[in-house]
Amino acid sequence: MYIVKAEENQVEKIVDMSISAFETDVNVGGTKDDCPPEYDSVEWHKQMIREGHLYQAMIGKDLVGAAIIFQDEIKNSIYIGRIFIDSIYHRKGYGIRLMECIEKNFPSAAEFDLDTPCWNERTNAFYKKLGYRIIKIEDGFVFYRKRKSEPNGERY
Repeated sequence: MYIVKAEENQVEKIVDMSISAFETDVNVGGTKDDCPPEYDSVEWHKQMIREGHLYQAMIGKDLVGAAIIFQDEIKNSIYIGRIFIDSIYHRKGYGIRLMECIEKNFPSAAEFDLDTPCWNERTNAFYKKLGYRIIKIEDGFVFYRKRKSEPNGERY
């Protein structure tokens, strides 16, 4: 798997994947109202492409998922705003591979931050498994950070 900046001609497919991925959260305690803002908006995803934040996850020539990534060069950090894998690929290791690709794609970043809803046991377990540590819990969200030099966090 590798990631590249998303292409506008892929945006509708990316949005379809976002919808199918996030709507599976109803299977783990969420409701349709719990989906991330604009997860189903073609225009918002186009804006993320224009701003350079939307990446598509590829295996060969196949699009399998995407990520919204914000780089802060001043703080030398990456904020992972969102990741999603097409629901047909769920529970097959693609999410782990996507997170590894993100971390390796930004070799100079000292830390990676993200957040996920408190209620989502699946994503909270997933990020802990990958070595992310809780830095705070606020307004129904768990905020995580992974530093490259922390134990359980590989050095890249």
